[in-house]
Amino acid sequence: MSTEALTAADLRDLTAMVHEVLADASPTESVDDASTAARVWAALDAVGVTRLGLDEERGGSGADLVAATDVLRVIGEHTAPGPLAETSLLGGWLLELAGLDQPDAPVSTGPSDVRAEREGDAWHVTGTVGRVPVLPDDGVATIVVALAQTPDGLGVVQLPELGVGTQVEGVSVVPGHNLAGERRDQITIDLRLPHLSPVPDTARTELELRGALSRAALAAGALRRTQELSLRYAGERVQFGRPIGAFQAVQQQLATLVAETAAASAVVEAAVRRVATEGFGTPASELAVALAAVRTAEASTTAATIAHQVHGAMGVTQEHPLRHATTRLWSWRSEWGSQSRWAELIADRAVTATGAGLWPLLTGVDTP
Repeated sequence: MSTEALTAADLRDLTAMVHEVLADASPTESVDDASTAARVWAALDAVGVTRLGLDEERGGSGADLVAATDVLRVIGEHTAPGPLAETSLLGGWLLELAGLDQPDAPVSTGPSDVRAEREGDAWHVTGTVGRVPVLPDDGVATIVVALAQTPDGLGVVQLPELGVGTQVEGVSVVPGHNLAGERRDQITIDLRLPHLSPVPDTARTELELRGALSRAALAAGALRRTQELSLRYAGERVQFGRPIGAFQAVQQQLATLVAETAAASAVVEAAVRRVATEGFGTPASELAVALAAVRTAEASTTAATIAHQVHGAMGVTQEHPLRHATTRLWSWRSEWGSQSRWAELIADRAVTATGAGLWPLLTGVDTP
């Protein structure tokens, strides 16, 4: 298995390359175009970053979780569309866990209530996979995988390729979108499949943690974009003879925005480093991901509010780049677990720790 960590210099070069690729493939004015998602996928796939963190022997791109999430931050900063987090950290990971090879196409998944029962030499699979990101383009199909509950445990099912307008017997697709206009389809399944790959019972919990961490990493990038746009506009917009960024009230708001962005970035990095070291299966890793989910959600709310106050009505118009960032922040904070869901986990841990255990729980530093 080849998923080795990259050096700091390698990571800088990697993210610089992704910035350059996305600057060409995902211009701000066309982010919502259906063809942009396919163009972004093709451009990133050509440079080998769509399957980071996955085993090269099964069609992945190698590297590790740190590299994969660093690339997701850049994707979030460019508000690039498509199932990019799903192909590397979520759906692609499910395929690898099940011992299956990675396809050439994008791979996606979503929260599911799928069940599978043995019927002769096949599996009868029924249920729904919700909020599934797909490529909204006729030329590129998306491979959808899902966790299925069987009488003996969990398994991974791989659905037939789903493209725009594709009709598959036993599979019903209801197209949907999140607040940012990104595709989030609901897929209902009632079909027989010859094969179902068993996976450990911990897969469902890890998938949710991976989903939450992917959205936190994307949000950290979109927050950076929100900060950049707001600082630039405050320096350019002149009111009463000087830039609005020169007014103390605006400066205070911008300082809060910068602080929120930095805090979100720091907590995401801490969670990634913890998971990269320990895996997703430890209580410390679960807590770190929960903290990243809650902190980025809080930062998203505060930063988006400030950014739109600074920009005024202009920032919410269809063609303005700020809208692409803030609507994604609002959308991602409720995907793969709401802010309140992860806050409850943190609160439960704090209550359980009590007394002398609370400080090391919150800081990660053991007391002597």
